[in-house]
Amino acid sequence: MAAPSPAAAAVTPNGRVALVTGANSGIGRVTAVELALQGWHVFLACRDARKTDEVLREIAQRSAGTARAEFIALDLGDLASVRQCAQAFNARDLPLHLLVNNAGLAGRKGFTPSGFELAFGVCHVGHFLLTQLLLDRLKAAAPSRVVVVASRAHRHARGIDFAAVRQPSRSAGGLMDYSVAKLANILFAAELGRRLAGTGVTTYALHPGVVATGIWRVLPRPLDALVKLFMIDSEEGAKTTLYCATSDAVAQQTGLYYVKSAVARPTPVAQDAALAQALWTASEGWVQG
Repeated sequence: MAAPSPAAAAVTPNGRVALVTGANSGIGRVTAVELALQGWHVFLACRDARKTDEVLREIAQRSAGTARAEFIALDLGDLASVRQCAQAFNARDLPLHLLVNNAGLAGRKGFTPSGFELAFGVCHVGHFLLTQLLLDRLKAAAPSRVVVVASRAHRHARGIDFAAVRQPSRSAGGLMDYSVAKLANILFAAELGRRLAGTGVTTYALHPGVVATGIWRVLPRPLDALVKLFMIDSEEGAKTTLYCATSDAVAQQTGLYYVKSAVARPTPVAQDAALAQALWTASEGWVQG
């Protein structure tokens, strides 16, 4: 993280509300801080209240205590927690102008409490349910946006095995599983954009760059050190997220994929509308109950 500004500056609220997942570290942290300093009322949806409190203190310091930012508990691997998070937000009776589905993980193997391969369950299934539960707020606040942080790692995935994502991670280091999860992110953003056409809610998927964040903290040595030689910092990595979240230039675009704050073309499988529909149907079934 960059050092806080030497002098705090008061923030003028802009009346807009954002929820950012995974906002206590990395590009999620930068995204939440920058939105708060632009006058957004920001909800930081995270698992760790203690780490999130550090971000809230930074926002308070840099805004002379005038920015509005709050912690809201969320564990994307636990669908009960996702429902509780949405319920807590909806109970506030606030509009929602921006949902940033940022949280993710890579290089880890495992199984979520709700029964999904770890990366897929956190990166896609949890975010799918959260988005569904917040859609009414997004529609009521239109024009509004859903920004999904994906990755160019999706290019390694040839498709989605709907049976395999209900089993523990299989690939070495979980990296192929991560690629499938990031493919799902892009397919989800595109299908959501198609389904929300005409509602005033627009969607965006993006590759932030290969960012040196905690997402890679469990990579084995010496792979961790080697990978980080080619990474950018969190401030640089958050630029495309913030562009998709706030730029007037993309206000009329929806369902597209962005790299370095510009529209880019994902792999052919990531443009497969039939696969996107199949993923949507499967995801609806998984989150019922």
